[in-house]
Amino acid sequence: MIGSLVHAYTPLIFWTGVGALLFRFLPQSFPRSLGRSLYWVGVPWQIFALVRETDFSTNVGLAPAITIATLGTGLTIAWIALQILIWLKTESKPTGLSAIEGWLPPLDRASQGTFVIASTIGNTGFVGLGLIPALIGKGDLSWAVFFSVTQNLIGTYGIGVLVASHYGRSNEQSTIRSLLRDLVTVPTLWAFAASYATQSIAFPEWGETIVHSSLLFVIPASFLLMGMRLIQLKGIESLKSAAVPVLLKAVILPSLVAIAIAFLGLNHEARLSLTIMAGVPTAFASLILAEEYNLDHDLAASSIALSTIVILGTIPVWLFFSH
Repeated sequence: MIGSLVHAYTPLIFWTGVGALLFRFLPQSFPRSLGRSLYWVGVPWQIFALVRETDFSTNVGLAPAITIATLGTGLTIAWIALQILIWLKTESKPTGLSAIEGWLPPLDRASQGTFVIASTIGNTGFVGLGLIPALIGKGDLSWAVFFSVTQNLIGTYGIGVLVASHYGRSNEQSTIRSLLRDLVTVPTLWAFAASYATQSIAFPEWGETIVHSSLLFVIPASFLLMGMRLIQLKGIESLKSAAVPVLLKAVILPSLVAIAIAFLGLNHEARLSLTIMAGVPTAFASLILAEEYNLDHDLAASSIALSTIVILGTIPVWLFFSH
């Protein structure tokens, strides 16, 4: 297991470090431009490649249903936690919060949107699909693949876009029409549709090479963006403000999923895959969405960093309880 973790995290550490080093030599506007490029080109490219490799004839009902239920649960507990935090900051006496004030995230409108996304959407593509093969060996990967594809479509670029669009505007500007317009113009959804429609069509060898070379560019670019945003954080104080969303995303949500699927009679590989996927770190897409919709990119970056550290301790727990 240690070897698989090292294999999965080596590129993350390397490219994140490069991003942190390069930031001082680049224009201040570069991270936002990189984030928007990933949103409009990079991630759709990756999804197009992933869909071409996915066999949609197996687990087509149960795996997506569990993923959607996981997203719904995560969204619910994130919203409840957010309302409690807002109440604590607005209704309680300030002196009563002094002991935990540093552990609470900022609660302006942009930060509220990032809080919900960071607490709900996980990094199933870069980290989840990187870890699962090493953890289950030659076992059935279909559960993990279906979880990742479903979450990307319905979670990250469905729910995530709606949340980002809503909180990225004022209450007056956030209308049903504006939300639907943002949703139907999500490039990742169009990439999925195009890839699914052409899945049975054999591309020439050079075409397949271009499609599958997305991993050579998209993942390093995402880690570079991560490093550029991490270097702007204010040390441990920024990580402390991410404690609540990370607790929800990396501990509470996968615990609820593990308990629920224990009653479904699934095999070890399915239980482990679903639990790990539910508890992967906050998605890099939360940072991409923060850049695109002007949300709190500091909270997004600190949530990704802290949840990435936390998963090193939670994976052995999920391995133990999935047996």
